[in-house]
Amino acid sequence: MPHLWSHFVTQVPAIELIGIDKKFGPVHANKNINLTVAKGSIHGIIGENGAGKSTLMSILYGFYQADSGEIRINGKPVQIKDSQTAISAGIGMVHQHFMLVENFTVLENIILGAEGGALLGKGVAHAHAELKRLEDDYGLEVDPDAVIEELPVGLQQRVEILKAMYRGAEILILDEPTGVLTPSEADHLFKILGVLRDQGKTVILITHKLREIMAITDTVSVMRRGEMVATRTTKETSVEELAELMVGRRVLLRVEKGEAKPGDVVLSVRNLSVKDNRGVTMVDNVSFDVRAGEIVGIAGVAGNGQSELLEALSGIRQPSAGEILIDGQPIGKASPARLRELGLAHIPEDRHHMGLVLKFEEYENSVLGYHRDPKYGRGMMLDLDAMKRDAVEKIEKYDIRPPNPRLKTANFSGGNQQKIVVAREIERDPRILLIGQPTRGVDIGAIEFIHKRIIDMRDQGKALLLVSVELDEIRALSDRILVMFAGHVVGEKSTDASEQTLGLMMAGIAA
Repeated sequence: MPHLWSHFVTQVPAIELIGIDKKFGPVHANKNINLTVAKGSIHGIIGENGAGKSTLMSILYGFYQADSGEIRINGKPVQIKDSQTAISAGIGMVHQHFMLVENFTVLENIILGAEGGALLGKGVAHAHAELKRLEDDYGLEVDPDAVIEELPVGLQQRVEILKAMYRGAEILILDEPTGVLTPSEADHLFKILGVLRDQGKTVILITHKLREIMAITDTVSVMRRGEMVATRTTKETSVEELAELMVGRRVLLRVEKGEAKPGDVVLSVRNLSVKDNRGVTMVDNVSFDVRAGEIVGIAGVAGNGQSELLEALSGIRQPSAGEILIDGQPIGKASPARLRELGLAHIPEDRHHMGLVLKFEEYENSVLGYHRDPKYGRGMMLDLDAMKRDAVEKIEKYDIRPPNPRLKTANFSGGNQQKIVVAREIERDPRILLIGQPTRGVDIGAIEFIHKRIIDMRDQGKALLLVSVELDEIRALSDRILVMFAGHVVGEKSTDASEQTLGLMMAGIAA
């Protein structure tokens, strides 16, 4: 059935949010928000971290209660006290981190909490039939007897959508749905969303990926600092306009860089294997080199060994086989501290668990790992004033907000926490920089800044290894791309390789 915008603009809206206001102590998360979502449409909501998107959707799904304002579903006012009320009102939500029981089957997850009374057998038979109907109607094929933990991420997400549809969702909210998908899985998700829309369902898509907004939505609303600043018909706007509305200024959306000038090999990996905490081999016989003056990107869906590789290279985890060499010399079982002495710095994937101590003040995190440097004091006696002066310089250079070195690190936004880590590692002027997910959870304006710093490092002749699940980021920053799948490097490509080619390699389909 063809999708026509004129088909749904005259109908009663699926959702109306009127004057929604929400505060958390001094934080004004939603300020008098008005939003109308047309029935049978795909409506995007975008905004930087802390713009209030997730709070607004949590109010709609019943996780939070608004301080004031009104919610109307299909023209009727509703009081959404909890998620069960939202489900009863026909609202389903697919969260960024899936809410599935991993050792249950697909069918068990879908009927969990909606089993159909004491006669479980009758409920299961009904669920099987209903699941088959939903799969046929919406192209959501998945084996009902498969165990969740054995399914790829794209199929797990499909189970979340089926779960919502099984509970009668007419309105489906998706929060950052493509963050863990390969390009082909994302394309398939968009086809499913298109079918849902064409069959009269309403979809709200929260994402920071503007290309996806342009590809799939009918309308898009932009939030900034708790306010709804604009709503646009997607075909009448552009990526550039949306970025400017999100940030409040013009943003350079492309990475500007010249040709790389690779020098000598600085970092070498030879037949490296690494096991995780369970003893499972996550990196299997991997070899590659990184030269001075180049960025080598590692593309792959999360969970294919990239994290364990970075941990081994940075001294956090010991390899089970193979060796790592710096300037041709094996590093053996060098500790992270010893590797820092050899000129290796590491921006970890998970800033909260590996990059920062959130209870520390900003100036303390600003020197974390380098606090034994003589310029910060001698022995056990730290020169706190020197540490604070150093932190102030980094705050100014990296535009860390608020510019307060005495503020607890937990009180900074995710993007500013990331800038604290990036500043600390880059300002040590390392020869080798390992970078894990440099812009995860980072605002579009800060992404531009961090990318420029990474390119500057390359142009100064440093050797950089970049791991990111954002394929656009890998293609934009890298000079060479290695693709990892199931612990192996399955191939090397130049940066002009197509997204489709890289996506097939990431899925293990092509080498």
